[in-house]
Amino acid sequence: MIRYTTASTDDELKQILALQERNLASKVSSLEKEKEGFVTVAHTFDTLKAMNDTCPHIIAKSEHAVIGYTLCMHPRFSDAIEVLKPMFDEIEGILPPVENYIVMGQVCIDKAFRKQGVFRKLYETMQAKTKRDFSSIITEIDAGNTRSLQAHYAIGFKELHTYTSGAREWKIVRFRYL
Repeated sequence: MIRYTTASTDDELKQILALQERNLASKVSSLEKEKEGFVTVAHTFDTLKAMNDTCPHIIAKSEHAVIGYTLCMHPRFSDAIEVLKPMFDEIEGILPPVENYIVMGQVCIDKAFRKQGVFRKLYETMQAKTKRDFSSIITEIDAGNTRSLQAHYAIGFKELHTYTSGAREWKIVRFRYL
């Protein structure tokens, strides 16, 4: 049985980092990137914890193990991770200043639990936990990560903008609350 909740302990945050490490683009083969997707950013424990203290991350747990997560990243962390600064600059340029959004900083599901609806349920839980305080969820996806793009479009994300940074093309997508 899989439970969906918010991260509340240092151990859960460390499990998020371990799952992240196993799925970094630099750690997976080209075939796996194409078929299964990948994550781009390696967070530090301190940054992950500070983000969680502001808006708790959503996790999926089987038994006591974190088997999936969506990271909640409040815009006040726009300068915290170098590779994400261009995304925040682009968002500022396309959204009105009054738009109150949360960034989904990364989503990842353990290989053994993929294709079981965990992705969709993580986002449903994130939406339930954040819709009172935010008008939308925004994230960016490496244009080469077709698996992630397809999954996001399938649950209702719409493309807002495409840009190039660091010799890569990025898609900024948004899920608007009704």
